[in-house]
Order: sequence, then structure tokens, then C-alpha cells
Amino acid sequence: MSKLTEIQKKLKAPKSNYNSFGKYNYRSCEDILEAVKPLLGDNTLILSDEVVQIGDRIYVKATAVFRDGATETRVSAFAREAESKKGMDESQVTGTASSYARKYALNGLFLIDDTKDADTDEFVKATERTKAKTPKRTEPEEPMMTPLQKAKIQRLTDENQWVIMVGTYGEPETWTSAQADKWIEQLERRANNA
Repeated sequence: MSKLTEIQKKLKAPKSNYNSFGKYNYRSCEDILEAVKPLLGDNTLILSDEVVQIGDRIYVKATAVFRDGATETRVSAFAREAESKKGMDESQVTGTASSYARKYALNGLFLIDDTKDADTDEFVKATERTKAKTPKRTEPEEPMMTPLQKAKIQRLTDENQWVIMVGTYGEPETWTSAQADKWIEQLERRANNA
């Protein structure tokens, strides 16, 4: 068994950060590095970034390289810089894209899955528990998000934030009007504080 395979099997990188806006736990690049360092032994892990332009957009290409003396394994991931981000200078925007790209390069290298697969026993059991705890709704369903609310949320978020919201909450067609109002309020407050 290769040294990389051993590390992939042993690595436990907990989701130690909490996003209070989205109400979910997540792991950062730093969490992965903290978990993998004790497992490296004499092996080497190198992270590097390269800024690349594709069309008229700027991307950060992060590469994670694992060396065990005899072999070298490389995995790269891209993250696009936001054109602008309220409250951040250009170096912070690049740093955010770098952290995001590095995290996904490490995820690929160490086979870390940030999602729950729909065909796993854990997913099925969690879904069944949720269904069992959810009372049957007798009142009418909440109204769905309006096109105006969707446009306002898109205007208040950059593309990376929008992708994260869709990844976290599902497709916008499933968002309720009440959820949209709450997010708009939070995004406007954050924009005013920036």
C-alpha cells in the first residue's frame, strides 16, 4: 500500500468551523492541514498557487503535491476571484480564492468528500430520522421566493457567495419568500457594516 493511500485511509479532518448564516459546519484548508501534518512522517506536502487568466476572469490555481521519496502526486483546483467584494481589498479577495482553491486541491489529494452521498446508509438513516420527526403540515405551504427577491439576493452577493448559497440551500426555486426576506436582511446588514 502506498504512503499516500495509508494517509487517505487514516485522515480524519473534522468540520470544526460553523457558518451561522447558513447554519452548517464546514472544514477549512487549515483544518485539513492540521489533521494531515501528524500523518505525514517523512513525506512532503507542498501547496502552491498560480494566478491564471481565462477569458476576462482571474482564477487562482492551487496545486497540492505529495512526495513520498519515490513518487509524486499532484492535484490542482481552481477558484475564481470575485470582481469586487465589499469590505475587502484586492489582496484579501485573492487570499479568499487561494484558501478555497487550496482546500479543494487537498480534498482531491486526500479523498475528502465535503458532501453526504445520497446512496450511503448514513444519508438514508438521517433522511428517515428527519422524516419521522417532521410533523405533517396541515397549513398551506409558504409562498416561494419571488423573482424580485432572487434578483436582490444576487445583487447583494458575489458569484462565489451565490454558488455557496445554492450548494447549501438547494436550487433557488425551492427557497421560500420568508427565507429570502431573512437572507436579504442579513446581506443588507453585512453590506452596511462593510
